[in-house]
Amino acid sequence: MEEQTQQQTQQQQPPQPSVQPVQEPVGEVKDVKDNKLWALLGYLGILCLIPLLGKKDSKFAQFHAKQGLVLLIGEFFVWIPLVGWILGIIIFVLWIMGIMNVINGKMKPLPIVGELAAKFNI
Repeated sequence: MEEQTQQQTQQQQPPQPSVQPVQEPVGEVKDVKDNKLWALLGYLGILCLIPLLGKKDSKFAQFHAKQGLVLLIGEFFVWIPLVGWILGIIIFVLWIMGIMNVINGKMKPLPIVGELAAKFNI
């Protein structure tokens, strides 16, 4: 009787596909967890130099600090009348996007800024 019940149970359940969970490299997850604060400093104006010079071993902190450095350089052009004001709004939006990427633990390049930051070899 038990065998018959087991056979019916097996017949009723469709076969389950074997799905392997995707695992992120442990080093990257640890890097993000340990260096979120350092990466956040990268978007706070001149403080971007702290992770650039102090956290050379962290890809996450370096990535965001380089983007923050590009935004800092862009801020010097905000003083140009009319064009600078528009640039200031764009920089502010990119700054918010960068901070949100840090909070979410992403290394997503910002539009335009990401390409320029990738060229820095500090």
